[in-house]
Amino acid sequence: MRHRKAGLKLNRTQSHRNAMFRNMVTSLFKYDRIRTTGPKAMELRRWADHIITLAKRGDLHARRQALAIVREKDVVHKLFENASERFGAISGGYTRVVKLGRRPGDAAPVAMIELVVSQDTKKKKTKKKKTKAEATPQKAAADKKAADKGQEKPEKAVKEEAVPADKEDESAVKSPQTAKEETEAPAKEETAKEEQPAAKAVPEEPAGTEEEDTPDTKKTAKDEE
Repeated sequence: MRHRKAGLKLNRTQSHRNAMFRNMVTSLFKYDRIRTTGPKAMELRRWADHIITLAKRGDLHARRQALAIVREKDVVHKLFENASERFGAISGGYTRVVKLGRRPGDAAPVAMIELVVSQDTKKKKTKKKKTKAEATPQKAAADKKAADKGQEKPEKAVKEEAVPADKEDESAVKSPQTAKEETEAPAKEETAKEEQPAAKAVPEEPAGTEEEDTPDTKKTAKDEE
């Protein structure tokens, strides 16, 4: 009778079998899923469940037991850090086996084994995604533009209000000068009009009169002598 002899031999020696499953478990926890033959996937579930139980326990002795099986330290440390969050709500059934059909060549049954994610972690991930989607960079840029526009509008209003006040002050300062210029302008125009006809009324003396006077004056001077 085959009592207390659990597990499959898979036509391999014990050392070969243990080395093969150690490699497969390391790859499973590193990549979260691997593809292999159906019997190997079924046997790999036992190894994966045992290591996840150690990771959920989380003490130093459990970590050393896991390091004796898994070949990479980084994979063990990552598994122990996330085991309570990822598998805390589950008590067993940490893996899933999906049949993929037959392998070409020898027609061996192929299956994919992957780690199961609990529903609590799925909800947390969906919430985080929603918050990230809400806080997109485009919305942040739009909010910044709206804030900048809101700040620019009151500044423009203040400038517009300040400009008419300055103009009123300038007009108030310049009003007496402009009033004087307005009163002096018609007087200047009237004087200019009066000077123009006076200049026209004055006759110009011909240039030949002086020449004509000169001989007459000479004649009168001779007569007197």
